[in-house]
Order: sequence, then C-alpha cells, then structure tokens
Amino acid sequence: MPISPSDTHDLAVIGAGPAGLAAAVTAADLGLTVALVDAAARPGGQFYRQPASGLGAARPQALHHSWGAFARRAARLEAHRAAGRVHHFTEHHVWSVTREAAHWAVRAMTGPDGAQGRAEVATRKVLLATGAYERQLPFPGWTVPGVVGAGGVQAMLKAGLVVPGRRIVVAGSGPLLLAVAGSLAAAGVRVPVVVEAGGYAGYARAPRTLAANPRKLVEGASHAATLRRYGVRLRTHSAITAVHGTDRVEAVTLTRLDRDWRPVAGTGLRIPCDALAVGHGLVPQLDLATALGCATRRCPDGTAALVLDGRQRTTVDGVWAAGEAGGVGGAELALVEGELAAYDIARRTAGDTLLRRRDRLRRFAGAMSAAHAPRPGWSDWLGADTEVCRCEEVTAGRIREAVGGLGAGDTRTVKLLTRAGMGWCQGRVCGPAVAHLAGETETGAGRRLLACPVTLGELARE
Repeated sequence: MPISPSDTHDLAVIGAGPAGLAAAVTAADLGLTVALVDAAARPGGQFYRQPASGLGAARPQALHHSWGAFARRAARLEAHRAAGRVHHFTEHHVWSVTREAAHWAVRAMTGPDGAQGRAEVATRKVLLATGAYERQLPFPGWTVPGVVGAGGVQAMLKAGLVVPGRRIVVAGSGPLLLAVAGSLAAAGVRVPVVVEAGGYAGYARAPRTLAANPRKLVEGASHAATLRRYGVRLRTHSAITAVHGTDRVEAVTLTRLDRDWRPVAGTGLRIPCDALAVGHGLVPQLDLATALGCATRRCPDGTAALVLDGRQRTTVDGVWAAGEAGGVGGAELALVEGELAAYDIARRTAGDTLLRRRDRLRRFAGAMSAAHAPRPGWSDWLGADTEVCRCEEVTAGRIREAVGGLGAGDTRTVKLLTRAGMGWCQGRVCGPAVAHLAGETETGAGRRLLACPVTLGELARE
C-alpha cells in the first residue's frame, strides 16, 4: 500500500540505546517528527538495560553509573511521545532499510522474538544507532556450559537480577571486564581474578588524550577501588587458555602471555570456579549500514566501523549514524554523537562545546581500541579439536586444513570448504577468528541482505 506524505516521519532512529535515545529526543526538541524503532521493550539499549517490572527492583539505578543522563532523556522521550512528536516502536526488529521514490522504508518484524507480525515505517531521513555486540576469541573449552559472554553476564544481572554462578572468573580484554567484575562482586559473587590479555600501559602512549579526558581516569580509578574493596585480583598479559568440566565449568587454566599473546610455556595456573565471563571487546553492528552501501573503515583493534564526517553523516546521502556504529567508544560518546546528528538532521548548528566534547571522546575511543587490540599470537591457544564455529561445529583443525592443505586464503573460501560461518549467527561470533586463521590481514564488515531472521512468508510478500 502506498504511504501518504502525512504518514512519513522526518526522521527514523533505529536503536534506542544511548545514541538513539539522545538523537530522538534532541530531534524532537528541534521540531522534527521522529520514529524511534527498537527491538527492546524499553529504551536504554544494552548499557541502560533495566530489570523487568515484574521483578520488583527497588533501585535499578544501583546497577548503573551515569543513570541520571539516561533518566533525563527517558523523561523527555515520554513527554515527546505523549505529545505525538515521537512514535516509539518497541519490539520491532529491523531487517531492511531501502530507498523508495520519495522516502526511506524501514521494515521490521514485530514481537519479542520477531515472529508476531510485520511493520513498515516511512521516513525522510535515517539515523543508525545500532550499537555493537561482543567479540569472542575461541579457546579450548569455551563451549562448556557456564562460559558466558562478559557483556551477557552484565545483561543477566541488569535485566534479570541473576548471575550464572557464585564463583566467576572474568577474562578477555577491554575495560568492560572491570565494570563486569565490579558489578558481580557488588552483587555478592566471588570473583577470584580478572584476567586481561593485554594491559593498560598502552594508554600512556596517548598522554594528551588522557589529560583531555579526566573523567575517564576517574572512572578507571573507581573500578580499581571497587576491585580492591572486594579483594579481586587483576592479572594482565594473561588469558584463560582452557576450561575444565563436562556438564559445567569446574575450573579454568590461566596462562601468562608474551607481547604477541602467545602462551608462555609452564605458566599455567588452575583456578576453581563455576562460571567464566569472557569477552574481547565489542564489534560495531553494521548489517543495515553495509546493506545500504555505507563505507567502512578499520579501527585500531581490527574491527570495522562506519566512515562518518564531522556531522555524523555516512557516505550514503540521507543516512546518519551515531554511537558504536562509528567505532566503539562508550555511552558518553554515544549520547554526544546522537545529539550532534540530530542537530545536523534538523539543519541546526551544534555548539562548539558539543563538537569539542565529541572529538575529545572519540580520540579516547581510538586510544582504548589500540590499547586492547588482540595480538596475532592468540590463535596459539587453539588445539586442533577446538571448535571455532559453534553453529556448524567447525574446528580449528578443519579450518587450518582448508588453509594449509586446500589453499583457502580468505574467509569466503574457508566458509565454502568447511561451512564455518554458515550457521544461525551468520559468522557474527566466529567471523573474526575465521578471518584470522584464514590469514586475512584486512577484514572488512560483512555484507548481509537481512539484518535479522525473517520468515519466508514475509520475504514472499516483499
């Protein structure tokens, strides 16, 4: 059915995390009609995830820092929604954005699991605030029950007020580990150690950036104080190289790493635990952007992010982006970029203070990305029988055989020979590991026609 001009919003914001929320309320403040389209039932994204109302949490803000920044914008969102300036489409899983004759069409599947119906939102302009997902580097035993993503553990705690164990090792790389360990310890969990594969000395290579971001230094000091308060040890230049247990995690092996993240022989230490929270940073979620043809760039940690100009514009006319899609940088940066994008979309000039704040935080994001970038020796953790692609149960041995024995030199060829990346996640989990084992030094963002699962019936209707 044709969409009439009266049904067309000035702006569709895809994603209601910090960047999308800030963009939606700022754009509405500036007089635009906004469609805020999000897969969750409530705004906030992963960072400001909240307990379900039925759990009766008395103080959900206790699980967050900078809660006030979210609460103020959430109140503005509710006011704009009540006034009809913002239409908040909850539980809408966007699978496609296409350019029509006079507008953009945002297509989504609806319901908690995306299987209850379909919806289409018409808009003159689009802002992508699609966030990021966790990067996982495989290791022996990472498929044992009780091994959970570090961000996943935080989501369990924030949304469900539950934890996956009572004695949890936190491991991987990146500043998220400190926040997760502190949250778990405050919730009564015993955290024997936080295992950081890299270190924090890399930040010292950007002294001006650190000096320009004193709040980040205070935040880091706060995390360190929390770990000391609860007796949590921090081990840098180390990794979990094995998980022990069959039906459940029983212990892990902590191993010292050299500067290239190769395990140092004879340094293994067995640590009893009943769960492992592990993650190696975040990967920008770019499926919708790359399907539209938006150009990407390589970040210092090897992930792909969108190419954006100083006004948050992508390389596709009529499409803006804010937050992690432009490179992982945290909630504070996402809030600022969302506001900046809204100003440009409304053809208004943002203040110099906001621009300087964005540039300062974006430089810190680059320093953070470089400090925690995975080093090439991590694949030495893998045994021949270590599963790399969990969906299709493809082992490191099979991938190495495809590369060394059959001549595969890129991810696509490895996929064709082994099925690695052909499963339910479509390579989102195993993609970085497969690319590394295939010898790819420059890995771009994958391009997919569908950003989320869609029924055959819906595709037939299209």
